[in-house]
Amino acid sequence: MAALGLRAFGTKGLCWLRRNPWAPLSAGFCSRGPGPRPTSARQREGIRNIVLSDPKKRNALSLAMLKSLQSDLLHEAESKDLKVIIISAEGPVFSSGHDLKELTDEQSPDYHAEVFQTCSEVMMLIQNHPVPVIAMVNGLATAAGCQLVASCDIAVASDKSSFATPGVNIGLFCSTPAVALGRTVPRKVALEMLFTGEPISAQEALLHGLLSKVVPEERLEEETMRIAKKIASLSRPVVSLGKATFYKQLPQDLRTAYYLTSQTMVDNVALRDGQEGIKAFIQKRKPIWSQPAPQRDCIWRKGL
Repeated sequence: MAALGLRAFGTKGLCWLRRNPWAPLSAGFCSRGPGPRPTSARQREGIRNIVLSDPKKRNALSLAMLKSLQSDLLHEAESKDLKVIIISAEGPVFSSGHDLKELTDEQSPDYHAEVFQTCSEVMMLIQNHPVPVIAMVNGLATAAGCQLVASCDIAVASDKSSFATPGVNIGLFCSTPAVALGRTVPRKVALEMLFTGEPISAQEALLHGLLSKVVPEERLEEETMRIAKKIASLSRPVVSLGKATFYKQLPQDLRTAYYLTSQTMVDNVALRDGQEGIKAFIQKRKPIWSQPAPQRDCIWRKGL
């Protein structure tokens, strides 16, 4: 179900789903081209770590950054080797949002439209992705950077992190970040953030549901990896089916939601891993999930 949702996602963007030019390199070093990339990624034991790697520009979500992130998310997205994705960032700022230099009148309205359309596609892709996506935040996340955190399935942050949608202060209301924010935190919290542009602390973000967990900075990676490893140890088909159904039932009325999820439970029971898990529980043994043998690390690097 999740795989079908990914393939169907975005009629304009179907070209994303063509096999990546560097996808055949399933192990070792993987390179997409001669120029530097604003993201880097490494995959090991089912966990893909995607890093926003442009700290000098405060990891601004430029068009190049968005396309690079999109590529890293889509790379062999339906491979059984992939179980969970972590998005993190280099430097003291997780992401400052859009690159404002790209939004001046020196660029055409068509270019501006491409920036916002690509950003929206990336945010929707995270929700439609067949595996869980975790944000690991250590620092400031503003505007579209806050939107990225809100769009992830799970968000773990250090206690030094903060979050804001400050576009109103420069005459550019955070309308697209408001989509993810307004679906994650209570309406009045979202509107206060949007109307004032003032930041909230990690603890406030946790209280209002923007974050899953807040930990000391020195424990951030450890705790994020603990969650990721737990997910990676489970059945990918079961997790993918569950994620897709969770988002599908959310906007439905109660009766429709139960109808959809009841059918999903039937489909889940019919899965090989569904039967394996039930039988393992009855037999008091660990289940053996349908997954391939561990693969070697695959690394995407800037400037290769």
